[in-house]
Order: sequence, then C-alpha cells, then structure tokens
Amino acid sequence: MYLLAWIVIGAVVGWGTGRVFQGNGYGPFMDILMGVGGAVVGGLLMRSAGFVGYGGTIITALVAMVGAALVTVLAAYVNGRRVYARQL
Repeated sequence: MYLLAWIVIGAVVGWGTGRVFQGNGYGPFMDILMGVGGAVVGGLLMRSAGFVGYGGTIITALVAMVGAALVTVLAAYVNGRRVYARQL
C-alpha cells in the first residue's frame, strides 16, 4: 500500500515540477518517471530508518514528495534547464 501511494505522489509531484521548467527537457513522461523514482527511494529510506505506522505514513509521504521534486529539479539543473516563474 505504501508503494502505491509513493508512486502516485511521485507521479503528481514529478509532473508538477516538470511543468515549472521551460525549454527543451525530457518531457512529461520522463519527469513523471523521475518523480516516481525519487518518491520510491525517499519513502524506502524513511521506512528503513524506522518510520512505520500511522505517523510513519505521513512522514514517508512527505519525504516522497521532497524526493520526487529533488530528483526532477537536480536532473533539470544538471542538463541546463532554467526555472522561470510562470505568468498566467
């Protein structure tokens, strides 16, 4: 159940983080995959650190969000994508 939650969180956060970047990038599919990878790794690290139960679910979900955003942002910076504030 945790893995499914991390995958969903990672997909949403990876897609959202990828939308912030402009220019030639990986595209939405790769942003989602990088987000899922970061979320799963972050969630597994917190589970192995001993955060389990109801409180652990919330903490691992938060770390999964941070991990997904971090992987997507770092991959973008390494490849020269720039962050711009979007104007509506």
